[in-house]
Amino acid sequence: MKSALYAGSAAIALSAGAASAGGHLAFPVGEGPFSWDSYTTYSDGAPDLSGQSVTISGPWLAPEDGFFDNMIAYFEAATGADVTYVGSDSFEQQIVIDAEAGAAPNIAVFPQPGLAADLAARGLLSPLPAGMGDWVANNYGAGSSWVDLGTYADANGADQLFGFFYNVNVKSLVWYNPENFEDAGYDIPTSMEELRALTDQIVAEGETPWCIGLGSGAATGWPATDWVEDIMLRTQPADVYDAWTSNEMAFNDPRVVAAIEEFGWFARDDAKVSGGAGAVASTDFRDSPKGLFSSPPQCYMHRQASFVPAFFPEDVEFGVDADFFYFPSYASKDLGNPVLGGGTLMAITNASDATTEFMNFLQLPIAHEIMMAQTGFLTPHKGVNLQAYLNDTLRKQGQILIDATTFRFDGSDLMPGGVGAGTFWTGMVDYTGGKDAQTVADEIQASWDALK
Repeated sequence: MKSALYAGSAAIALSAGAASAGGHLAFPVGEGPFSWDSYTTYSDGAPDLSGQSVTISGPWLAPEDGFFDNMIAYFEAATGADVTYVGSDSFEQQIVIDAEAGAAPNIAVFPQPGLAADLAARGLLSPLPAGMGDWVANNYGAGSSWVDLGTYADANGADQLFGFFYNVNVKSLVWYNPENFEDAGYDIPTSMEELRALTDQIVAEGETPWCIGLGSGAATGWPATDWVEDIMLRTQPADVYDAWTSNEMAFNDPRVVAAIEEFGWFARDDAKVSGGAGAVASTDFRDSPKGLFSSPPQCYMHRQASFVPAFFPEDVEFGVDADFFYFPSYASKDLGNPVLGGGTLMAITNASDATTEFMNFLQLPIAHEIMMAQTGFLTPHKGVNLQAYLNDTLRKQGQILIDATTFRFDGSDLMPGGVGAGTFWTGMVDYTGGKDAQTVADEIQASWDALK
């Protein structure tokens, strides 16, 4: 399956694989779909940092660490600096130990903003270079969202920009089989109103529109939380979403209950979901999308994040047997095009002049494009050449990020573990099993109160 989805990328992949044996850049300057003009302009005026070093630590292991090293090489070539990245599978524990001991690397790559915010509040992070917040706001899709997500209180309680997001993922996707859509004469919906109308149309024609599965062992229920979070972002302003995930607004607020019930419009109707509503909670999320590829199809659509092709049948080819579209926003609401997802951020844990220059370098398109061409890297940078992406799957997701007007992290990941990875999951299972949405929301709020 992986080779099928990545068809057409062989030349780039081979070039990247040849990388820098002997010190050569992975992609020769001037060749390929990269923004070389801005890079050469930067290189011509870059400071001489020979003899200076930058150390970076994070969670990326092989092969991602090699891809990142390939990108770093362009900064080293332009400045003469020596940059070293070290990955660890215990990064989140080690960075705290190192920071507390005064032995932190210059830059840390955080997989979630929570730990970065904690270290910032303890005075263990340095703010990003001056002007970087304005740059992000102007050059990232949903730029103000990324500024907000990287802004934390410092040791004095003052908000400052500490996090620069680099490599993100997208959850707001609906997967489908293009051949089935074409045979049935269905168009890709571009609004939530159209998506609901298509759902009703498929039912009226005697077919089943959706495959939905919540099963995930001890984590059963989490796919439904993603549905509710996406719906919250499409029915409420982003500040309401933020208040919900922090419990400044109660979980049993009517606006949350309405979002749960809207999920129920899709998932609690026997005619709308493969196997009937009773099968939603018991169907494993890994098996759920397979109904898209059966003959005749068991369903026509499946809402899931960008990783779901890993569970498609091995012979599925992207663009032929499988494709996706953006989980659309409401045309009747003035809430733009929100995107739900996650991402890694870079923060300065040991400031230096060379570190500041490296963070400035990350603003160049080339610092993103080199990663885009090698691996499953996504960026909201509006200045990149989308043709640099490794494949069409990533290219389309990158366009969704650029077109986004709001970006928010998975809400359940932002909630306390006992709620986000506990009662929210089980509550959604109870709801799909028939329990009233208000009752479910009341119980989740009660569990949150018990943790305070």
